[in-house]
Amino acid sequence: MTSLFRTLIASLALSAAFVAPSFASVDAPADGKDYKTLPTQQSVSVPAGKIEVTEFFWYGCPHCNEFEPHLEAWLKKQNPDVVFKRVPVAFQPQFVPHQKLYHAVVELGVEPQLTPKIFNEIHVQKDYLLTPEAQADFLAKNGVDKQKFLAAYNSFANDSMVKRDEQMIADYQIDGVPTLAVQGKYETGPGITNSLDGTLKVLDFLVAQVRAKKM
Repeated sequence: MTSLFRTLIASLALSAAFVAPSFASVDAPADGKDYKTLPTQQSVSVPAGKIEVTEFFWYGCPHCNEFEPHLEAWLKKQNPDVVFKRVPVAFQPQFVPHQKLYHAVVELGVEPQLTPKIFNEIHVQKDYLLTPEAQADFLAKNGVDKQKFLAAYNSFANDSMVKRDEQMIADYQIDGVPTLAVQGKYETGPGITNSLDGTLKVLDFLVAQVRAKKM
C-alpha cells in the first residue's frame, strides 16, 4: 500500500505546476471557464443569510497540501456570514483511513490545529498515515490520547460520516481535489482555474454574488 501511495503522490506531483501562485489574476470569472454550475443545486446546512463554502479534499493530495495555507489565509479574511466546511475524499478504498482520520480529529475537537500537521507528516515527513495505528502514534506525539482517537476512529458515527462523504462526492460530481463548492451550486478549484490565487479570486466573486443574491 505504501508503494502504491508513493507512486500516486509522485504522479500527482508531476501535474502540480497548475497550482503556481503567480498565475495571472482572474478579472471576470466565467461559468464554464473559471467555475461551473451544478445541474442540481445541493442542499446546504447553514441558516438563511449564511454562505456555505465546502472544500472537497484529501490529506494525501499534493495539490491540497499546497493549497492549504492559501485557503487558510483566505478564510481569515472572510466575513462572519461565510461558513466553511470540509468533506474528505477517498477515490480508492485504501485511502478511506484518511477520511476516518479527518472525522476523528473533528470529533475530538482538534482538527483546526492538526490538519496542517497531518499534511506535513504525509508530504514532508513521508509518513503516509495509512492505518489507524500509525495515525494514533502520530497523534499521540501531538497531544491526542490514543484510546480516545481509536474510539472516535472506529465509531459508528465515523462510519456514517464516511457514507455521507461518498453521497456528497457523487451529488457534487467530484472528480478531482481540491474542489470548492459555494452554496451547494457553484464549484471551482485549481484544476479549473489553473491557479491558486485565481481560485481564491473566483471564490471571492462567487461569495460576493451569492451574498448580493445575484446568483
